[in-house]
Amino acid sequence: MATLTVTRVTHSCVLLDIAGTKILTDPWFSEKTGYLRGEPLAFTPQELPLLDAVLVSHGHYDHYDMQAFQAYPDKSVPVLVKRGIAAAARKVGFHTVIELDPWETAEVGNLTITATPAEHGVPENTYVVQSSDFTIFFGADTLLIPQLREVATRFPRIDLALLAVNGLQIRPAFNRQVVMNAQEATELAELLRPRVAVPMHYTFTAGALRDRLLLKYTGTAAQFAQEMAQRIPTTAVHILEPGEPLEITSLA
Repeated sequence: MATLTVTRVTHSCVLLDIAGTKILTDPWFSEKTGYLRGEPLAFTPQELPLLDAVLVSHGHYDHYDMQAFQAYPDKSVPVLVKRGIAAAARKVGFHTVIELDPWETAEVGNLTITATPAEHGVPENTYVVQSSDFTIFFGADTLLIPQLREVATRFPRIDLALLAVNGLQIRPAFNRQVVMNAQEATELAELLRPRVAVPMHYTFTAGALRDRLLLKYTGTAAQFAQEMAQRIPTTAVHILEPGEPLEITSLA
């Protein structure tokens, strides 16, 4: 039986070890004014294991922190990005940068990586990562949108779903919502029916003053776990601290 190990680094930055093949999602390794993790950082770029691929959903700093990630030593690692944002990775020395739009695929070792739809206010991908033993959905920052039904249709057996849950709203834009909240993430999980769900993107803060003036958060990991227990008790929900590994065993 094969093993999948998932470790949250911080925010939406997650380390996946899929039977020895290692993928990092949405690298974020530094902080600046208005972008605070609200939790510890599990690893620095130099402390990461040798990666087989990096997935980038969109160009926001807290998901595509190339200035800090350039400290990762292996610049030959494939970096898969939303089409149109490759320049930032190339600028700091990564020379295998693959641009994808929804439903385009790339092969990385024994994995097939499919870009899937998303909506976040800027161009964005979600991703499905497949091996012979596991299928993983990485939900990035997306809202719950009708196009995600096609993910459930094309990938009927999902082992792990990584879902943002903080329901981020922009106060000056009449509380425009740009990230799923706990209830919406649960609705997406009802479509995908994963064996395991791990919430992410729920400790971010812009700082006390900016949060009062600019941002509003309407979902938590605990709310997601409660919603899931009520509506999809067959899916195991794990709230992971940064650096805490979770092992998932294949069904076959």
